[in-house]
Amino acid sequence: MKLYFAPGTCALSPHIVLRELGLPFTLVKVDIKSKKTASGGNYLGANPKGYVPLLELDDGRTLSEGPAIVQYLADLKPAAQLAPPNGTFERSRLHEWLNFISTEIHKSFSPLFNPAMPDAAKMIFKEKILQRFGYVSQTLATQGYLMGDTFGVADAYLFAVTRWAYSFDIDLNRWPPLARFMERVEARPAVQAALETESQAKKAA
Repeated sequence: MKLYFAPGTCALSPHIVLRELGLPFTLVKVDIKSKKTASGGNYLGANPKGYVPLLELDDGRTLSEGPAIVQYLADLKPAAQLAPPNGTFERSRLHEWLNFISTEIHKSFSPLFNPAMPDAAKMIFKEKILQRFGYVSQTLATQGYLMGDTFGVADAYLFAVTRWAYSFDIDLNRWPPLARFMERVEARPAVQAALETESQAKKAA
């Protein structure tokens, strides 16, 4: 398998999941601005959407959108229990969390990265992020991870997008359960390996 990624993006989520599962994969770095891969290839040929992540299977099929990718990966190795079995209420709960992270946190950060967005508008989105972090923190106050006491794919996604808070002067210590969650996830060996790899890839840019 190949994972198309760019350092510092939400592609960190499936990158972490691949390492947690111990699945063989190759990373393909993408320049989001030029839409070129590290080898000079046209990324739009693989993914017309133009953004990452993108998972390419050995048979050439591709899958985009992080929440879909991490669930597909988790189902390749169900014994790892990174996602509940399909057809269960718990799997629907996972969908709930992945949708919440995608629409309420991930997309609320997007305007903050846009230099053309007026500061007043950015403050509106920033306030929404603060409210959503408060909600997540309430859940993490009573359990170690979003789905209970076991790390799963929703936690990888939450970790990936919450790290963006550091770039916008959002102090996660306002929400101690969330801050502890971030420390707990970052300490995982698979997460450490993914972060180090992406750090090296960024330096090589």
